[in-house]
Amino acid sequence: MKQKTPFLIPFLTFILCSGALLAQQLHAKIDSLVLTEFTDPNGPGGVFMVAQRGKPIYHKAFGKANLELDAPLSPEHVFQLGSMTKQFTAVAILLLEEQGKLNVRDSIVKYVPDYPAGDKITIHHLLTHTSGIKDFTKMKALRDIAQKEMTPAMMVDFFKNEPVDFAPGEKFDYNNSGYVLLGHIIEVVSGETYEDFVQKHLFQPAGMQSSRYATDRKIIPQRAYGYQKKESGYLNKTMINFSVPFAAGALMSTTADMLKWQNALNQNLILRASTTQKAFTKYTLNNGEAFTYGYGWHLKEMQGTPVREHGGSVFGFKTMGVYIPGEDIYVVGFSNCDCHSPTQVTRDIAAAVLAAVKK
Repeated sequence: MKQKTPFLIPFLTFILCSGALLAQQLHAKIDSLVLTEFTDPNGPGGVFMVAQRGKPIYHKAFGKANLELDAPLSPEHVFQLGSMTKQFTAVAILLLEEQGKLNVRDSIVKYVPDYPAGDKITIHHLLTHTSGIKDFTKMKALRDIAQKEMTPAMMVDFFKNEPVDFAPGEKFDYNNSGYVLLGHIIEVVSGETYEDFVQKHLFQPAGMQSSRYATDRKIIPQRAYGYQKKESGYLNKTMINFSVPFAAGALMSTTADMLKWQNALNQNLILRASTTQKAFTKYTLNNGEAFTYGYGWHLKEMQGTPVREHGGSVFGFKTMGVYIPGEDIYVVGFSNCDCHSPTQVTRDIAAAVLAAVKK
């Protein structure tokens, strides 16, 4: 064995150096992709993380967390998630089903008795955006309630009497009202507030200590401030009461916590594997046509490889997450200005990492 050692050392050194060089090249590639969109180092920016096999291999912040204080963003900053909230709401529903407290094929009239045509709309329809109910974000009257404190029941009352856009199951049409209704059902069935349920049954088991229901009032350590950009320059984000987006878009988190969430799903810390799979199943419309949305995630392909993704947008913030289950690659990007979208950047990073892994 001693005679082989001199040959083994340079071989191992070559392998290690090659690996380091590839990692360095990949980091440089990711940096360049981010900087195509996030071009102002003195403006609001973003945080991007790439993980493989549950561990971060890239984690970097760009731009400012607070313009008035000239405070730089760090990977630890807390962002509003917008519609990435929907995956938590969907998993909460599946958890309640696993506990025998509801069934996704139940009609919603079972939980909201006075909902018009509620006997024809199921929880499954709400989860998959196939219910046909009116999306409250498209209603002109939204401006009248945007800054009011609304209970979940008040939010449901806000849109429930609007004419439906189509019969349940006829088509897929992304819908925020459906997820507000799901949040209301979670409260009715569990006897807990949505905020408490998510904190106790999702965040805590996953170890997500920096995640929470959004608030503009409470002190949140490492909060990233949200901005918008007009012709005059950057402005503080338009205010909205978080009781309005509710279970469709009112959670906050960090990129590191979102990796904990992804790992918790993979390790079946919250749901059984068979239950989790319901979220990642492509379903069909009434005519048998398949569509590319499960429960809380878009189900697409990248380079012929299945991926799960979802973005989010709320005043002052945009978010995006892409997971490639076959390679256990997770890429998440957050922006604290709705003038910068991390959506395509995050997809491009995922594609670059996937291509590097396939080499």
